[in-house]
Amino acid sequence: MIVPDRLLLSGNEAVALAARKAGVILGTGYPGTPSTEILEEFHRLGGRSQWAPNEKVALEVGLGASLAHSRVIVTMKHVGVNVAADPLFTAAYTGTPGALVVISADDPGMASSQNEQDNRHFAVAAGLPMLEPSSSQEAFDFTLAAIEISERWHLPVLLRMTTRVCHSKTIVHSLRTPHPASHPFFEEDIPSLVMIPAYARPAHRKLRARLADIAGWNETSPLNQIIEGDSGLGIITSGISYQHAREAAPGASFLKLGMTCPLPFDKIKTFVESVERCLVIEEGDPWLADAIRAEGIPVERKLHEFRFGELDVERVRRIIEGDATPAPPPPGGRPPQLCTGCPHRSVFEILRDLHCIVAGDIGCYTLGVLPPFQAMDTCVCMGASIGVGLGLRHALPPEEARRVVSVIGDSTFVHSGLTGLVEMVYNRPETGHVVIILDNGTTAMTGLQEHPGTGRTLEHSPTGKVNFEEFARSLGIGRVQTMDPTRDPASFEKALVENLQSDDLVLMIARKPCLLAASKIREYERAAQELMACDCAHGEN
Repeated sequence: MIVPDRLLLSGNEAVALAARKAGVILGTGYPGTPSTEILEEFHRLGGRSQWAPNEKVALEVGLGASLAHSRVIVTMKHVGVNVAADPLFTAAYTGTPGALVVISADDPGMASSQNEQDNRHFAVAAGLPMLEPSSSQEAFDFTLAAIEISERWHLPVLLRMTTRVCHSKTIVHSLRTPHPASHPFFEEDIPSLVMIPAYARPAHRKLRARLADIAGWNETSPLNQIIEGDSGLGIITSGISYQHAREAAPGASFLKLGMTCPLPFDKIKTFVESVERCLVIEEGDPWLADAIRAEGIPVERKLHEFRFGELDVERVRRIIEGDATPAPPPPGGRPPQLCTGCPHRSVFEILRDLHCIVAGDIGCYTLGVLPPFQAMDTCVCMGASIGVGLGLRHALPPEEARRVVSVIGDSTFVHSGLTGLVEMVYNRPETGHVVIILDNGTTAMTGLQEHPGTGRTLEHSPTGKVNFEEFARSLGIGRVQTMDPTRDPASFEKALVENLQSDDLVLMIARKPCLLAASKIREYERAAQELMACDCAHGEN
């Protein structure tokens, strides 16, 4: 692949380019802002990309490919790592013969997320090396470094990015090419790959030995840089915080950390001793400052107020000055809302007018909580609507329980709603339950991506399709109803009222394509029909 020597790229695009140049055999993940564009760009560059049903499955597929001595990237937003945590922690024990880079795109300030958890904690908890790029150039360079580190120490590597690095565009040059990837093969190694307790105990010791080795290497790693300046103020930082701090205090001395797990404590101690005052600048939790202070190294950490939201140059100046005065509130903006003509509007109007207790979920339809609907009472995480709704049904008095409805999107249902439906059948509430799938035929919130319920792959070509109706009936759910709520809202409302009064288990599928995706869906379906007709014609010959 030939590319120019100098490019203007977002961090996501830079990661994709590095993966392509490195010969990554597979990119897999689940779409989630701010990570989504990585796999889309990797596909555009000719790499093999695919959307998984959820992050756990994506990581398991990625792990399997790495066990074949292949290079793999797995992408997700920060809350997706929660879903993938089960295989992630054990993959640190099994190790990875091939390179496995797990990209966590954190969202400080919650631009499009339900929390602003700091996933640096995952690196320590799981025992994984972690790199934090501060620009598109470093996103490119650190992706290559993550591949090399993973192959050298046979461990997954966490590449922790944040919203500003993912989406901001900066110049990328010096596009070096890593050493060639090996040809895929599988080597049997039962004690390393089968984590029964007898094998997991020595695997844990091996992991800690590897981390100690990496920590020693990190003391002189080129990923960590000292920028000499005024010895009166030293700043230790990483990721996008470096860019803000560099502008806020250009004359200070800096220790910019690229690999932040395991930390190079000897290097940090030497730097701290070289300056009169040393301050840690970091977004999110005081994770880095606390780790350094725990080693007995005296550094200042930011005030509690700056734990929340994104940093910027002005906020960093205030951290340096110890200014704890409350910041002025941000200017008011127009609240987000469902698109005019969105098919979800009809459903939320009905739920509102019926005064239902609505257990909601993650997706663009979460906007049903806002005026003029205000028809969502809970929203926790992907797939939680069904479980939360069932819990409410179990606990509330019968007449109130019959008002409870779980609402979930089609992509979210495939992601983590399937098991909720199984729970509904297995531990049935006395009053039954009603689940509504808002099926708009796409993953709308993150940019109209495909999912297993659309019957199309990441590149929109035909593939197997999960049939929601057949799945529900296979579980023994007697009432499965598919309706277009926009065509006859009165009929939809009548059916919902009957279902709420019935004490039955009910799955209602409100199916109407997203207005933004409808024309594209028709185009994809037409292309699929033409391909099928062409295949049939060739078959006859």
